[in-house]
Amino acid sequence: MTYVPNNPTAAVFAFDNTYARELEGFYVPWKAAQAAQPRLVLLNRELAEELGLDADALDSEEGARIFVGNETPEGSLPLAQAYAGHQFGGFVPQLGDGRALLLGEVIDQKGRRRDIQLKGSGSTPFSRAGDGRAALGPVLREYLIGEAMHALGIPTTRALAAVVTGEPVYRETALPGAVLTRVAASHIRVGTFQFFAARGDQAKVRRLADYVIDRHYPELKGHADRYLRLLERVRDVQAALIAGWMHVGFIHGVMNTDNMAISGETIDYGPCAFMDHYDPATVFSSIDTLGRYAYANQPRIAQWNLARLAETLLPLIDADQNRAIARASEVVNAFPEQYGRQWLKGMRPKLGLASEEEADFNLATGFLNSMEGKKVDYTLAFRYLADAALGQEEPIRAQFADASAYDLWSGHWRARLSRESVAPLERAQAMRRVNPAFIPRNHRVEQALSAAVERGDYAPFRTLLNILSRPFDGQPEFADFGQPTPEGQERYQTF
Repeated sequence: MTYVPNNPTAAVFAFDNTYARELEGFYVPWKAAQAAQPRLVLLNRELAEELGLDADALDSEEGARIFVGNETPEGSLPLAQAYAGHQFGGFVPQLGDGRALLLGEVIDQKGRRRDIQLKGSGSTPFSRAGDGRAALGPVLREYLIGEAMHALGIPTTRALAAVVTGEPVYRETALPGAVLTRVAASHIRVGTFQFFAARGDQAKVRRLADYVIDRHYPELKGHADRYLRLLERVRDVQAALIAGWMHVGFIHGVMNTDNMAISGETIDYGPCAFMDHYDPATVFSSIDTLGRYAYANQPRIAQWNLARLAETLLPLIDADQNRAIARASEVVNAFPEQYGRQWLKGMRPKLGLASEEEADFNLATGFLNSMEGKKVDYTLAFRYLADAALGQEEPIRAQFADASAYDLWSGHWRARLSRESVAPLERAQAMRRVNPAFIPRNHRVEQALSAAVERGDYAPFRTLLNILSRPFDGQPEFADFGQPTPEGQERYQTF
């Protein structure tokens, strides 16, 4: 696209805003608050090009004004979306975009419709007395973790840009303000359905369901049971998503229904973090005092959230309420089986298995059980298992203070491998392609954020971002970044 200096927004975006056009009443048109001195600090050039945007044009002062909301690109119809949600189990009938604005939708180079949204761009009618601003630290965290998840192959929203506003935001102390530009398949959530269902507006629930089918699941159009099939599709993509989280030790931290995207992407990186040593009860979020969203609870909570979506769709599934409940319940109750299938599908290659056997589930859970309570690093254990496939046992055995539990499990594992005709080197290479050497280690994330926020030094952030963009590569020059949190710093908490 051509960059026109006198009118910088004219040819940068080619918006096609179906949400604004087709779902009137589902949002409030709104403008971003003006920022005093916006400065672009990060631009995801690879993503910009994927979206069909001119990265050179956007990497400018004009781009900073667009990404902070001071200028509205031609064709953009900024809006704040309405939604409700269960937050830690309690229903809040009105939430909505309290600090975000959907600029519009573009069709990317692969023909996919993508939302472009500003986050931290000022208050909206949904702000509930908040200032609608974002601090630089959380903006950088979402940028980093989202891009890391993308590199790990897990469906996720992504960061296009980060801009500092030149103004402070006030939390416990004054912090530098910033705005994140986020890209998603859509920002439609379970809570979007709940917003209208809670008001008894079934016409809008139906409109939203039809829109979601058109946008995300067009194969269901015209299907006699399309709303039940929609519930099935959301179940399946969520089961696959949560399995992906579990495979890499990711803990979302705030799996409220307003943070569950209908598209099956990870959305809203707040108090998220990655597990170091394997412990199913791991919680990082300071507000999750009861462990509702602990690592091991994530599949169960995903099913609970799915049930809340099912409740909103009941009148569409069947006019007879009892039949509707029975049919929806069958879909929701199948979640554990679907999740288990997706989990095992991902665990087999992590363990180096090229074929399928009925007892593989027990083998996979057995490896986890051998680690539990022994402070074994989850990521390194799987990474070193590739060495063990080559007969090099010491790296993984060294992870255990007492390796007897591993040795017992290893005997079963080797017996299983012996039933496959796969060369050890081929197996090890395949394992390294699915078991990352690098994840966003919590202490490394904090070091990078502190340097940027406190000193304005983005070099550590860019280094970490670059490392995490190739999580499966050995990168021996950055070996320290693959090591777990140093002893004495393990008690990590997010806010």
